[in-house]
Amino acid sequence: MFSLNLSGKRVPRLRPGHVLFSLAMLLLVSNPAYSQDPTWERDTSIQAVDHLDPIVIDASLTLSKLVDLTMQKYPDTAWLTALEEEAAAISERSKSWVAGSSQAMVGYQSISTFKLNYATGNVQVPLWNIGQRDAEHKLANQAESSAESQAVGVKLRVAGLVRIALWNMSLAKIRYEQAQAELGIYEKLLETIKRRVELGDLPRADELLAQTELLQKRSVFTMAEAELMHVRKRYSSVTQMNKVPSIYEENLVALKEIEKTHPVLVAINSQIESKQAQINAIKSIGSGQSNVIAGILSDEGYDPRSNHAEFFNVGVSIPFGGSAHIQPHIAAVNVELNRLIAEREQLYRDLELAHHEAEHNLEVNRVELGTANEQKKVSEELLTMTQLAFSVGEIHLLDLLKIQSRTQQAILYAKERTVMLQRDKALYNQAVGVMP
Repeated sequence: MFSLNLSGKRVPRLRPGHVLFSLAMLLLVSNPAYSQDPTWERDTSIQAVDHLDPIVIDASLTLSKLVDLTMQKYPDTAWLTALEEEAAAISERSKSWVAGSSQAMVGYQSISTFKLNYATGNVQVPLWNIGQRDAEHKLANQAESSAESQAVGVKLRVAGLVRIALWNMSLAKIRYEQAQAELGIYEKLLETIKRRVELGDLPRADELLAQTELLQKRSVFTMAEAELMHVRKRYSSVTQMNKVPSIYEENLVALKEIEKTHPVLVAINSQIESKQAQINAIKSIGSGQSNVIAGILSDEGYDPRSNHAEFFNVGVSIPFGGSAHIQPHIAAVNVELNRLIAEREQLYRDLELAHHEAEHNLEVNRVELGTANEQKKVSEELLTMTQLAFSVGEIHLLDLLKIQSRTQQAILYAKERTVMLQRDKALYNQAVGVMP
């Protein structure tokens, strides 16, 4: 029985130990594919540490539903509720027939010189200034619209956190599985080398070298397992659950530029419009509220000489000269308005940059994925040839280990690029404001 070495020359008949090793190496070259374990759990028979953060796939859970459930438990929900309550309060005020609280005044007058006594009663009702109630209506409507826009903006931010958490878990999972597979490969390799050392085919130094590589792979496996637990915990912290959708890949929604309907831009524009409406509402107050005053004056029962007279009086108070007092309030709101305008300009620049980077990352990863798959194919072919060459004594173990390591890195790199391309589609959608 003869085989060909790398130079094409015939080599001596393989000994039983060689045959056994060759079969083992041919089995090792086929690296396990990406695991679809529905529980996302580790193989507890080889786990490095006892700590476990469980994650389970829920077939009924969709990415959109996951974002909704996360949104319900997100800390900003209290703030969003407060915005809704504020809008409702402003709306209620704008529906009132009067511009403020009415006042009732009761008095008693005594004129000692003439020994006269009177009782008085007045009601004061503030009136809306011309256009003031309409301004309040607009402020109420804008506050309600702003609250809704803020909720959409927060939901997009939550969607981004969920997307990143999911794809970070996917990357950590394939790295963990690759480390697990490599650990198994090197354990089997060490067993085979030990047998060959016992048969006298290999020196003791090769066994020590294989043990060193195995220990290094155990360390890599331990760190990969730890990172997997870390990203799982971060996912649970964001979503407040330990379930993931079975499918969360997204279709790319390609846009040439950031649109005005981007939820983040809509949210900040609604805040700007609310501040403008607030300024108009303050201006409509003018010097203050006009008031209608109605009352009575009676001496009935207060003086024996009383003519039993009752007087009804009505009047209007009109404020003037007080516009200077509302200017500080207008100026304070105007400061907030211009801060939001500046923030919007910076935000738009940030969104444009994020869009460009997301688009560029997609292009790079598409090219890299093709290169990675080609590199994986070539590396696996080279590893097969190298394993056969080592089995007949043509190369040293150290050379085999180097090629084995490069091949495993190529396999891992191809898997990573596959996941990264799907991740970058999700991040691109996030950048252009597309909800899951």
